[in-house]
Amino acid sequence: MQAILSFMGMSSAELALSLAVFLLAGFVKGVIGLGLPTVAVGLLSLVMSPVQAAALLIVPSMVTNVWQLLAGGAFMALARRLWSMLAGIVLGTLVGHGWMSVDGGQRASMALGAALVLYALAGLASFKWSVTPGQERWCSPLAGMLTGLITAATGVFVIPAVPYLQALDLEREQMIQALGLSFTVSTLALALNLGQAGLLGSGVAGASLVVLLPALLGMSIGGWLRGRVPAPVFRRCFFIGLMLLGAHLVVQGVWRA
Repeated sequence: MQAILSFMGMSSAELALSLAVFLLAGFVKGVIGLGLPTVAVGLLSLVMSPVQAAALLIVPSMVTNVWQLLAGGAFMALARRLWSMLAGIVLGTLVGHGWMSVDGGQRASMALGAALVLYALAGLASFKWSVTPGQERWCSPLAGMLTGLITAATGVFVIPAVPYLQALDLEREQMIQALGLSFTVSTLALALNLGQAGLLGSGVAGASLVVLLPALLGMSIGGWLRGRVPAPVFRRCFFIGLMLLGAHLVVQGVWRA
């Protein structure tokens, strides 16, 4: 067991915490269809750098998002409609290469905290806007570019991608599939950044593969519970928790500065 932990570059306490965090993150994704990277990176950033947390995220995020992406028949139509947003995500993530490791990850933690607070406030306020076909031509690449830059800095790729996709007024199943498509591309771009920085060695890849199991288990439990707990109640608690977590990361960063 010690040899395995040494190979993954983790202590037994870090491994246990990571397993618990990904179980919770998978559960949240199973209930509301998103939130795995937000919860995982947000919580793990309390005890490790955002770069380490993002590296652990790669395999669970890729597998769960491809699963979500393939659960529908609108893939080609969505890919044609969202191609400029997806290209913007890749470009923005590559442009922001290295941002997450600046200053030992302290600024990244503060940026992550601010992003979590904004995301939580938007969710609690049920903030929505509509994008017309004419606006979509320039909004899509802009939303993608901003999402990519935030992904590069924090490892979380929900802002502004999720609010923007909601503004397109997609049907429920198309929305779920569009989220899976956006998150899959974001994960690939993030993995490319981390790989270029030499942060995706065999040990990290092994650890990321290990935490896939609790993520899938949590997602299955969340999916089972989805129809048994009022979604508005769960979403409200989820966003309040994210807001508190984000505020803690910001305050922690300011205190250390």
